[in-house]
Amino acid sequence: MDVCVIGGSRHFGRRLIGELRDSGAAVTIVNRGSAPAPPGVTQLLADRDDEAALTAALGDRRFDVVMDQVCYSPRQAAVAARVFAGRTRRYVLTSTVEVYAELGRPGGPPLPEGAVDPSAGSFDLELPWADERFLEDHYGEGKRQAEALLAQEAPFDVATVRTAHVLGGADFTGRLAHYVERIEQGRPVLIHPAPQPASFVHEPEIARFLAWAAAADFTGPVSAASHGAMDVRELCAAIGGATGTEPVLTIGEPGELPSPFSFDRCYAMDTGRAPRLGFGFSAVADWLPYVIKETREQ
Repeated sequence: MDVCVIGGSRHFGRRLIGELRDSGAAVTIVNRGSAPAPPGVTQLLADRDDEAALTAALGDRRFDVVMDQVCYSPRQAAVAARVFAGRTRRYVLTSTVEVYAELGRPGGPPLPEGAVDPSAGSFDLELPWADERFLEDHYGEGKRQAEALLAQEAPFDVATVRTAHVLGGADFTGRLAHYVERIEQGRPVLIHPAPQPASFVHEPEIARFLAWAAAADFTGPVSAASHGAMDVRELCAAIGGATGTEPVLTIGEPGELPSPFSFDRCYAMDTGRAPRLGFGFSAVADWLPYVIKETREQ
Protein backbone atom coordinates (compact mmCIF):
# COMPACT_ATOMS: atom_id res chain seq x y z
CA MET A 1 0.00 0.00 0.00
CA ASP A 2 1.25 3.46 -0.94
CA VAL A 3 0.16 6.02 1.67
CA CYS A 4 0.46 9.78 1.90
CA VAL A 5 0.16 11.38 5.36
CA ILE A 6 -0.46 15.11 5.54
CA GLY A 7 1.01 16.39 8.79
CA GLY A 8 1.86 13.67 11.29
CA SER A 9 4.83 15.40 12.90
CA ARG A 10 3.63 15.08 16.50
CA HIS A 11 1.51 13.15 19.01
CA PHE A 12 -0.47 10.24 17.58
CA GLY A 13 0.24 11.37 14.00
CA ARG A 14 3.87 10.36 14.41
CA ARG A 15 2.85 7.01 15.87
CA LEU A 16 0.46 6.51 12.93
CA ILE A 17 3.35 6.93 10.52
CA GLY A 18 5.29 4.24 12.39
CA GLU A 19 2.28 1.90 12.34
CA LEU A 20 1.90 2.31 8.58
CA ARG A 21 5.61 1.91 7.87
CA ASP A 22 5.93 -1.15 10.09
CA SER A 23 2.96 -2.78 8.37
CA GLY A 24 4.90 -2.70 5.10
CA ALA A 25 3.28 0.37 3.54
CA ALA A 26 5.34 2.83 1.52
CA VAL A 27 4.79 6.07 3.45
CA THR A 28 5.21 9.62 2.17
CA ILE A 29 4.60 12.50 4.56
CA VAL A 30 3.82 16.05 3.50
CA ASN A 31 4.45 18.83 6.01
CA ARG A 32 6.42 22.00 6.60
CA GLY A 33 9.42 20.18 8.04
CA SER A 34 9.07 21.08 11.70
CA ALA A 35 10.43 17.61 12.53
CA PRO A 36 12.52 15.17 10.49
CA ALA A 37 10.82 12.18 8.94
CA PRO A 38 11.18 8.84 10.75
CA PRO A 39 13.59 6.34 9.16
CA GLY A 40 12.19 4.61 6.10
CA VAL A 41 9.69 7.39 5.34
CA THR A 42 9.76 9.85 2.44
CA GLN A 43 9.25 13.50 3.38
CA LEU A 44 7.98 16.22 1.05
CA LEU A 45 8.12 19.81 2.25
CA ALA A 46 5.11 22.03 1.52
CA ASP A 47 2.59 24.25 3.24
CA ARG A 48 -0.76 22.57 2.66
CA ASP A 49 -2.43 26.00 2.44
CA ASP A 50 -0.31 26.84 -0.62
CA GLU A 51 -2.02 24.94 -3.42
CA ALA A 52 0.68 25.58 -6.01
CA ALA A 53 3.48 24.56 -3.64
CA LEU A 54 1.60 21.42 -2.57
CA THR A 55 0.98 20.44 -6.19
CA ALA A 56 4.63 21.00 -7.07
CA ALA A 57 5.89 19.00 -4.08
CA LEU A 58 3.74 16.01 -5.00
CA GLY A 59 4.86 16.02 -8.62
CA ASP A 60 3.37 13.03 -10.44
CA ARG A 61 2.99 10.88 -7.30
CA ARG A 62 -0.17 8.85 -6.75
CA PHE A 63 -1.31 7.02 -3.62
CA ASP A 64 -3.68 4.27 -2.60
CA VAL A 65 -4.83 6.38 0.33
CA VAL A 66 -4.24 9.83 1.81
CA MET A 67 -4.36 10.29 5.60
CA ASP A 68 -5.06 13.91 6.49
CA GLN A 69 -4.02 14.70 10.06
CA VAL A 70 -4.11 18.49 9.89
CA CYS A 71 -7.19 19.67 7.99
CA TYR A 72 -8.88 22.32 10.12
CA SER A 73 -11.15 24.21 7.71
CA PRO A 74 -13.26 23.83 4.57
CA ARG A 75 -10.74 26.01 2.74
CA GLN A 76 -7.97 23.49 3.44
CA ALA A 77 -10.34 20.68 2.49
CA ALA A 78 -11.12 22.39 -0.81
CA VAL A 79 -7.41 22.63 -1.64
CA ALA A 80 -6.96 18.94 -0.84
CA ALA A 81 -9.97 17.95 -2.97
CA ARG A 82 -8.44 19.70 -5.98
CA VAL A 83 -4.81 18.68 -5.46
CA PHE A 84 -5.50 14.99 -4.79
CA ALA A 85 -8.09 14.59 -7.56
CA GLY A 86 -6.74 11.78 -9.73
CA ARG A 87 -3.97 11.01 -7.23
CA THR A 88 -5.85 8.75 -4.79
CA ARG A 89 -8.89 6.53 -4.53
CA ARG A 90 -9.36 6.99 -0.77
CA TYR A 91 -9.02 9.84 1.71
CA VAL A 92 -9.14 9.43 5.51
CA LEU A 93 -9.74 12.66 7.40
CA THR A 94 -8.84 12.80 11.08
CA SER A 95 -11.69 14.75 12.66
CA THR A 96 -12.81 15.24 16.24
CA VAL A 97 -15.49 14.77 18.86
CA GLU A 98 -15.70 18.57 18.82
CA VAL A 99 -18.00 18.41 15.78
CA TYR A 100 -20.71 17.44 18.29
CA ALA A 101 -19.95 20.37 20.61
CA GLU A 102 -23.31 22.09 20.26
CA LEU A 103 -25.44 18.94 20.28
CA GLY A 104 -24.89 17.32 23.67
CA ARG A 105 -27.21 17.99 26.57
CA PRO A 106 -27.05 17.26 30.30
CA GLY A 107 -28.12 13.67 30.89
CA GLY A 108 -28.31 13.09 27.15
CA PRO A 109 -27.39 9.87 25.34
CA PRO A 110 -24.05 9.22 23.62
CA LEU A 111 -23.96 10.98 20.26
CA PRO A 112 -24.15 8.78 17.13
CA GLU A 113 -22.32 9.55 13.89
CA GLY A 114 -25.62 10.44 12.21
CA ALA A 115 -26.08 13.41 14.55
CA VAL A 116 -23.68 15.28 12.25
CA ASP A 117 -24.14 14.18 8.63
CA PRO A 118 -21.33 15.60 6.45
CA SER A 119 -23.18 14.74 3.24
CA ALA A 120 -25.90 17.22 4.24
CA GLY A 121 -23.80 19.77 6.14
CA SER A 122 -23.10 23.34 5.09
CA PHE A 123 -19.75 25.06 4.63
CA ASP A 124 -18.62 28.63 4.04
CA LEU A 125 -15.31 29.24 2.30
CA GLU A 126 -15.59 33.00 2.81
CA LEU A 127 -15.21 32.94 6.58
CA PRO A 128 -11.78 34.14 7.81
CA TRP A 129 -10.27 30.66 8.07
CA ALA A 130 -6.78 32.03 7.42
CA ASP A 131 -6.97 34.00 10.70
CA GLU A 132 -5.29 31.82 13.34
CA ARG A 133 -7.39 33.21 16.20
CA PHE A 134 -10.63 32.64 14.31
CA LEU A 135 -9.52 29.11 13.39
CA GLU A 136 -8.64 28.32 17.00
CA ASP A 137 -11.92 29.73 18.32
CA HIS A 138 -13.91 27.71 15.76
CA TYR A 139 -11.97 24.45 15.89
CA GLY A 140 -15.00 22.13 16.00
CA GLU A 141 -16.89 24.12 13.38
CA GLY A 142 -13.87 24.15 11.10
CA LYS A 143 -13.61 20.38 11.32
CA ARG A 144 -17.34 19.97 10.72
CA GLN A 145 -17.21 22.14 7.62
CA ALA A 146 -14.10 20.35 6.35
CA GLU A 147 -15.98 17.05 6.67
CA ALA A 148 -18.92 18.51 4.76
CA LEU A 149 -16.86 19.89 1.89
CA LEU A 150 -14.95 16.65 1.36
CA ALA A 151 -18.10 14.51 1.59
CA GLN A 152 -19.87 16.64 -1.00
CA GLU A 153 -17.14 17.76 -3.39
CA ALA A 154 -14.15 15.41 -3.23
CA PRO A 155 -13.71 13.18 -6.32
CA PHE A 156 -12.56 10.22 -4.19
CA ASP A 157 -13.95 8.09 -1.37
CA VAL A 158 -13.83 9.83 2.01
CA ALA A 159 -13.81 8.29 5.49
CA THR A 160 -13.92 10.55 8.53
CA VAL A 161 -12.48 9.41 11.87
CA ARG A 162 -13.93 11.43 14.75
CA THR A 163 -11.41 10.99 17.52
CA ALA A 164 -12.33 11.17 21.18
CA HIS A 165 -10.12 13.08 23.63
CA VAL A 166 -6.70 11.45 23.23
CA LEU A 167 -4.72 10.56 26.36
CA GLY A 168 -1.19 9.24 26.59
CA GLY A 169 1.96 9.50 24.51
CA ALA A 170 3.68 12.77 23.72
CA ASP A 171 0.58 14.83 24.54
CA PHE A 172 1.43 18.45 23.81
CA THR A 173 -1.90 19.72 25.17
CA GLY A 174 -0.96 19.19 28.81
CA ARG A 175 -4.59 18.53 29.77
CA LEU A 176 -4.09 15.32 31.72
CA ALA A 177 -0.88 16.70 33.25
CA HIS A 178 -2.97 19.59 34.58
CA TYR A 179 -5.01 17.14 36.66
CA VAL A 180 -2.13 14.95 37.77
CA GLU A 181 -0.07 17.92 38.98
CA ARG A 182 -2.91 19.63 40.81
CA ILE A 183 -4.18 16.48 42.50
CA GLU A 184 -0.69 15.36 43.57
CA GLN A 185 -0.03 18.81 45.02
CA GLY A 186 -3.41 18.96 46.79
CA ARG A 187 -4.50 21.95 44.75
CA PRO A 188 -8.18 22.40 43.85
CA VAL A 189 -9.60 21.32 40.49
CA LEU A 190 -12.34 23.56 39.13
CA ILE A 191 -15.34 21.65 37.73
CA HIS A 192 -18.95 22.20 36.67
CA PRO A 193 -21.68 21.66 39.27
CA ALA A 194 -22.95 18.61 37.36
CA PRO A 195 -20.18 17.49 35.01
CA GLN A 196 -21.21 15.25 32.13
CA PRO A 197 -19.44 12.19 30.65
CA ALA A 198 -16.97 12.37 27.79
CA SER A 199 -15.28 9.84 25.52
CA PHE A 200 -11.54 9.14 25.58
CA VAL A 201 -9.10 7.06 23.56
CA HIS A 202 -5.55 5.84 24.17
CA GLU A 203 -2.88 7.39 21.94
CA PRO A 204 -1.48 4.08 20.58
CA GLU A 205 -4.98 2.80 19.89
CA ILE A 206 -6.11 5.77 17.82
CA ALA A 207 -2.94 5.40 15.74
CA ARG A 208 -3.72 1.69 15.20
CA PHE A 209 -7.29 2.51 14.25
CA LEU A 210 -6.21 5.11 11.71
CA ALA A 211 -3.71 2.68 10.19
CA TRP A 212 -6.49 0.07 10.03
CA ALA A 213 -8.83 2.62 8.43
CA ALA A 214 -6.23 3.29 5.73
CA ALA A 215 -6.59 -0.26 4.44
CA ALA A 216 -10.35 -0.55 5.02
CA ASP A 217 -13.04 0.35 2.51
CA PHE A 218 -15.75 2.04 4.60
CA THR A 219 -16.77 5.62 3.94
CA GLY A 220 -18.49 8.30 6.02
CA PRO A 221 -17.92 9.20 9.66
CA VAL A 222 -16.93 6.77 12.41
CA SER A 223 -16.43 7.54 16.09
CA ALA A 224 -13.11 6.39 17.52
CA ALA A 225 -13.22 6.00 21.29
CA SER A 226 -12.50 3.50 24.02
CA HIS A 227 -15.42 1.93 25.84
CA GLY A 228 -16.45 3.54 29.10
CA ALA A 229 -17.16 7.25 28.96
CA MET A 230 -16.40 9.06 32.21
CA ASP A 231 -16.92 12.48 33.71
CA VAL A 232 -14.28 14.69 35.32
CA ARG A 233 -15.10 13.45 38.84
CA GLU A 234 -14.37 9.87 37.77
CA LEU A 235 -11.17 10.96 36.06
CA CYS A 236 -10.02 12.77 39.19
CA ALA A 237 -10.91 9.75 41.34
CA ALA A 238 -8.77 7.52 39.12
CA ILE A 239 -5.85 9.94 39.38
CA GLY A 240 -6.32 10.22 43.14
CA GLY A 241 -6.27 6.44 43.46
CA ALA A 242 -3.07 6.22 41.43
CA THR A 243 -1.33 8.99 43.37
CA GLY A 244 -2.66 8.19 46.82
CA THR A 245 -4.09 11.70 47.09
CA GLU A 246 -7.69 12.72 47.69
CA PRO A 247 -8.72 15.10 44.87
CA VAL A 248 -9.96 18.53 45.92
CA LEU A 249 -12.85 19.43 43.62
CA THR A 250 -14.22 22.96 43.57
CA ILE A 251 -17.39 24.14 41.84
CA GLY A 252 -16.66 27.10 39.62
CA GLU A 253 -18.51 30.37 39.86
CA PRO A 254 -20.57 31.58 36.87
CA GLY A 255 -18.18 32.81 34.22
CA GLU A 256 -15.16 30.93 35.57
CA LEU A 257 -13.42 28.62 33.12
CA PRO A 258 -13.49 25.04 34.44
CA SER A 259 -10.66 22.57 34.07
CA PRO A 260 -10.30 20.70 30.76
CA PHE A 261 -12.54 17.62 30.41
CA SER A 262 -15.17 19.19 32.67
CA PHE A 263 -18.27 19.54 30.49
CA ASP A 264 -21.75 20.81 31.18
CA ARG A 265 -23.31 18.57 28.50
CA CYS A 266 -22.83 15.00 27.33
CA TYR A 267 -19.62 14.63 25.32
CA ALA A 268 -19.79 10.85 24.98
CA MET A 269 -19.88 9.28 21.52
CA ASP A 270 -21.81 6.21 20.45
CA THR A 271 -19.03 3.77 19.49
CA GLY A 272 -21.17 1.12 17.83
CA ARG A 273 -20.04 1.57 14.23
CA ALA A 274 -16.32 0.77 14.63
CA PRO A 275 -16.86 -2.80 15.94
CA ARG A 276 -19.47 -3.40 13.23
CA LEU A 277 -16.82 -2.45 10.69
CA GLY A 278 -14.38 -4.88 12.30
CA PHE A 279 -12.28 -2.91 14.79
CA GLY A 280 -12.69 -3.46 18.52
CA PHE A 281 -11.59 -0.72 20.89
CA SER A 282 -10.39 -1.39 24.42
CA ALA A 283 -11.98 -0.02 27.60
CA VAL A 284 -10.70 3.14 29.28
CA ALA A 285 -10.17 1.15 32.48
CA ASP A 286 -7.67 -1.08 30.64
CA TRP A 287 -5.17 1.70 29.95
CA LEU A 288 -5.93 4.74 32.12
CA PRO A 289 -3.77 3.63 35.10
CA TYR A 290 -0.79 3.23 32.79
CA VAL A 291 -1.35 6.67 31.22
CA ILE A 292 -1.57 8.30 34.66
CA LYS A 293 1.71 6.63 35.64
CA GLU A 294 3.28 7.73 32.35
CA THR A 295 2.14 11.33 32.90
CA ARG A 296 3.55 11.40 36.44
CA GLU A 297 6.92 10.18 35.19
CA GLN A 298 7.03 12.78 32.44
